[in-house]
Amino acid sequence: MRETRNAQASIFDFYCKHEQGVLLKSLSDLLDEHSCILNLIEQNFDKPNVAHTGACGLSLESIFRCMLLKKILKVSYRKLAFHLCDSPTFRCFARLREGQTPGHSTLQATIRRVSPQTIERINQLLMAQWVVQDKLSIDTLRIDSTVVQSNILSPRDSQLLDDGVRVLSRLMAQSRQRTGVKLRFCDQRKRSKSLAFRLFHAKKTEKEALYPTLLRCVGTTLRQIGKACDKVKLEACDAQPVTAWIQEVQHYRSLLLRVVDQTQRRVFNDEKVPAAEKIVSLFEPHTDIIVKGQRDVMYGHKINLATQRDGFVTYLNIEHGNPSDKILYLPVLEACHEDYGQLPVATVADGGYASQANVEQARTSGVKQSVFNKPVGLGLHQMGVKRKTFESLKKFRAGIEGNISELKRAFDMAKATWKGHEGFKAYVWSSVLSYNLIRMIRFSSA
Repeated sequence: MRETRNAQASIFDFYCKHEQGVLLKSLSDLLDEHSCILNLIEQNFDKPNVAHTGACGLSLESIFRCMLLKKILKVSYRKLAFHLCDSPTFRCFARLREGQTPGHSTLQATIRRVSPQTIERINQLLMAQWVVQDKLSIDTLRIDSTVVQSNILSPRDSQLLDDGVRVLSRLMAQSRQRTGVKLRFCDQRKRSKSLAFRLFHAKKTEKEALYPTLLRCVGTTLRQIGKACDKVKLEACDAQPVTAWIQEVQHYRSLLLRVVDQTQRRVFNDEKVPAAEKIVSLFEPHTDIIVKGQRDVMYGHKINLATQRDGFVTYLNIEHGNPSDKILYLPVLEACHEDYGQLPVATVADGGYASQANVEQARTSGVKQSVFNKPVGLGLHQMGVKRKTFESLKKFRAGIEGNISELKRAFDMAKATWKGHEGFKAYVWSSVLSYNLIRMIRFSSA
């Protein structure tokens, strides 16, 4: 049984007079003004045939507030569990019942059930209401892109091959416990780990001799996992755990085959494998390879976003692959019209977004001034501005760099630590939502 809100607050709840306590009190009051948020969250916890008796878990309101608290404090689930147990201010903000002390595993399980689509809708709902209430304006927008990294190490083919051997061997070792079928196999984990370590420190000529040996370990493991699947299908009795085990095996087997293919092409055929065809992690396979200009290679996802004059994030999209900035300009305008029912008067973006087609499309849509930091062949007349306005908007555009920096430093958006693609998106959107909420509190109290 899970409540939407706690029915009654404790008389012992209070916020300390410290600036953090004052901030959380203001944030709590703001969230109380938008109680419709809980209706959106409820959809993620709506399960049929749930008994209305039994212990009450965390309320939906507490789960949502704990998620915000985690982002604001930039702490792990274990640290968050300690703060909720230790601090009356944090307990009061999270609306926990007397004696309720959720552990780190409970916090992780409940917070992660809130989908990225739900967090995105909550952010859009709040921003749209603030625009309608004239609390913020979207007359002028600045647009830029950045990269949020996945929680992986810098990839190497040898390490990916070793990961595949390790995971598939572990699944075979767990077969008796999970499916009831005992499997006999030649464990390649120790040998594979040793070879991967030697490849990491080896020179090019030595690597050419070690890679075939490592690939033979991988081949042995792949042959064994194929026979193991056939045996489990024949001998297992309970269909449900068998299906789950086989699905997990097939998932990692297919990823390992892709790693084998890219290793053979890169190491033995001396072929330059396109970034779109590469896999950089078995555990975060959604990760893209992003190169911005001549800078270091980054592993994560490209984020396209827009902020307005007060720094609120009015638009954000997690892109697939590494698309050119030129094709990311018009979607910002389309989303602005769809979410807020209006278009900005002026937009300013980096030179990578500049193109004649973008200027013409924006002008046709109703945007009077479409300015790019580096015009790239576009005159001021084509962008619809004079020199003085152009220089002013260029200075205004620089503010989005500070907004991105605050998102990454103060709200932990530099690297997404939640697992899976959905986890990555939920992590990014929870950072953006927390950022917008805290920004509104600071502007309201200024």
